[in-house]
Amino acid sequence: MVQRRVFSRWALALGMAGTVVGLAGCGNDKPAFRGVDITGADYAQGWTLSDQDGQSRTLKDFAGKVVVVFFGYTQCPDVCPTALQEMAQAKQLLGADGTQLQSIFITVDPARDTPELLKAYMANFGPDFVALRPTPEQLPQVTKDFKIYYKKVEGKTPTSYTMDHSAGSFTFDPQGRVRLYNRHASGAAALAEDAKILLKGQ
Repeated sequence: MVQRRVFSRWALALGMAGTVVGLAGCGNDKPAFRGVDITGADYAQGWTLSDQDGQSRTLKDFAGKVVVVFFGYTQCPDVCPTALQEMAQAKQLLGADGTQLQSIFITVDPARDTPELLKAYMANFGPDFVALRPTPEQLPQVTKDFKIYYKKVEGKTPTSYTMDHSAGSFTFDPQGRVRLYNRHASGAAALAEDAKILLKGQ
């Protein structure tokens, strides 16, 4: 079954805004990001969620690193593994600085994505990949905080459903400020280049 790649209207608007900003920014000292610059955004401010080991996590746990946050689910057939693989490749492209790029996966399917399953899934991409599992009560709020779209699509059986969801990711700088919205399939090189800029303090 092919996963539908869903982008909410706000994400499309961000893309258009990014184009305008890029044109208007010619000749100034703003960083030449590959992702959509959303510096100063008043959303995607953080979280307090349990990881795949049951440990409570917040954005402050990753201070000093560039953090990329992606929402998805483990049974996603193509969008999610593609995004996570790009993150893994970006870490490789950064070389020694790869340890300063932290990938975080937040499930939109906590009913099926148990801590054990999330732990096994993260191991496919790297030993330091972190999965966060909102409770069913937390999920609506954390997705609202990030302006993430998700919807359960019923399958032939109660457990064969799929989850439509926004396919982009968010990049935070080492100070914990959200800086970029990354469109799906932007590529590992784009993530790595933006991470280099942010690690330089720009």
